[in-house]
Amino acid sequence: MFSKEIYIQRRQKLMQEVGSGVILLFGNADVPYNYPANTYHFRQDSTFRYYFGLNEPMMVGVLDIDNQKEYLFANDVDIDDIIWTGPMPLVCDMAKEVGVSNTGSYADAAKWLKNAVSSNRQIHYIKPYRSFTVLQLNDMLGLAPAEIADKSSLKLVLAIIKQRNKKSAEEIEQLDNAFEIGYKMHTAAQQLCKPGQKEQHIAGVMEGIAQSYGQGLSFPTILTQHGEVLHNHKPCHTLEEGKLMLVDAGAENNEGYCSDHTRTSPVSGKFTQRQKEVYQIVVDCHDYALTVAKPGNTWKQVHLDTCKVMFNGLKALGLTKGDTDAAVAAGAHALFMPHGLGHMMGMDVHDMENLGQQYVGYDDEVRPSDQFGLASLRMGRRLEEGFVITDEPGIYFIPDLIDLWKSQGLHTDFLNYEAIEKYKDFGGIRIEDDVIITKTGSRFCGNKVIPYHVNELEEYLAKRD
Repeated sequence: MFSKEIYIQRRQKLMQEVGSGVILLFGNADVPYNYPANTYHFRQDSTFRYYFGLNEPMMVGVLDIDNQKEYLFANDVDIDDIIWTGPMPLVCDMAKEVGVSNTGSYADAAKWLKNAVSSNRQIHYIKPYRSFTVLQLNDMLGLAPAEIADKSSLKLVLAIIKQRNKKSAEEIEQLDNAFEIGYKMHTAAQQLCKPGQKEQHIAGVMEGIAQSYGQGLSFPTILTQHGEVLHNHKPCHTLEEGKLMLVDAGAENNEGYCSDHTRTSPVSGKFTQRQKEVYQIVVDCHDYALTVAKPGNTWKQVHLDTCKVMFNGLKALGLTKGDTDAAVAAGAHALFMPHGLGHMMGMDVHDMENLGQQYVGYDDEVRPSDQFGLASLRMGRRLEEGFVITDEPGIYFIPDLIDLWKSQGLHTDFLNYEAIEKYKDFGGIRIEDDVIITKTGSRFCGNKVIPYHVNELEEYLAKRD
């Protein structure tokens, strides 16, 4: 945990921003895996942990703005718990660690909140993403499940985002640490990338590293030689000579901060000429985005300008044609990159996405688009110092998408379908890094860079056992 002063300051700032009423923040509960006593790995709610710092299940935080009081409600362990899990600190002692002076049991939380409701006090809560939290809101606030989402507090959501979007020095230190774990994971995968190796084995090694140095994976690993499937969570193949291995994976460190990186490596150790040509375009896009990721620029414009770099690169290969600006404005480039350039990072791998990506990544100035490809850009707003985002351009040849667009005659002024047909067996390439926006520009998270430039990567792969 951070110092208790940090949590006190965070809560005070949140109460000042919301202004009045009661803020209700639920911690997560254990979730059964296949029967009640066998649970999934516990993952605390990020917002609760951000303000209360505690990583234990079944906790409820209440901030009484009007009376300037803070409460932590949870049950102390009993002897049956102690027999199986060992001694645990009392709730009052855990509360003191994070600067909360008022505590009570879980039943006390229900009683306190029911009294607040009967007094017609405004209760601010965020839209739940777990069914158990829906049941908690139903019990404690008397809300029907169908009305819970609509009665959540947008004012609270915007106040949380305003705080959490800009990372403090302490948070950036943790994100750098999460990246160091990611570096170990990805370089291990690159060393194992060779013909005959099982995708599942490499994914398992990476997960072991994540658990050895932190709390595990920040999201289910994508490791595949079929990189044209954007979220391919099925590592069930054996790597083949001439294929590309795409690995999108990250770690969550012990303080709950995440990393997210993607590397694409030639299974044979060296790119074919065709692979190298397309891969270099992705490198150029990745590195271009770094040069323009700075305070004052919108990430939406960075995305669009990076897509122009990609379109021009593909034009040099004869795959695209026509006016680049017009092609990108029309969305023709999305045949090759149907996703956004990046998303916010922090305590969640898509930071605060449970609060609504339209609020996290957009604002009154920059609004989401419904254009294919651009609609998947999770972050578009003007960059500020302290933002942490992913830079993840990619080029994919998705046979079903190519066939669909070709059959519909889409963007024939910009796409050379005859040449594109020859790439339907290519797969996909993505390169991704976590980037911190500084006062004057941006920098990678961490102190090392996972190899990705062509010569550096091929030299690194040459050192495989």
